[in-house]
Amino acid sequence: MSTTIYGIKNCDTMKKAFKWLESNNIEYSFHDYKKAGLEELQANEWVNELGWENVINKRGTTWRKLDDTIKDTMNNETAVQVMIENPSIIKRPLLIHNDSKTLGFKEAEYQTIFG
Repeated sequence: MSTTIYGIKNCDTMKKAFKWLESNNIEYSFHDYKKAGLEELQANEWVNELGWENVINKRGTTWRKLDDTIKDTMNNETAVQVMIENPSIIKRPLLIHNDSKTLGFKEAEYQTIFG
């Protein structure tokens, strides 16, 4: 089984997910967008599979700082470019466990995923 969690280390929601994974003895690798960036191929895959509306965090300051024209004309292609340029706009965490993708952290959902 392979588990990778994507996000930004200092995010409070990420910290909750890390704590849950560690307290449940789940081995995982962590991909920090700030340090490792994001590949266009991966961003495309996420947007195509999950929808840009789900991948992009519209509640955060990164979204609010975007030009209104970009927000108003957002589509899959635009979303991928915005994600690469501003990875903190991606909803966190993004957990990939055995090729299944989960956005955000909810303890009950993680409990179901890891049994």
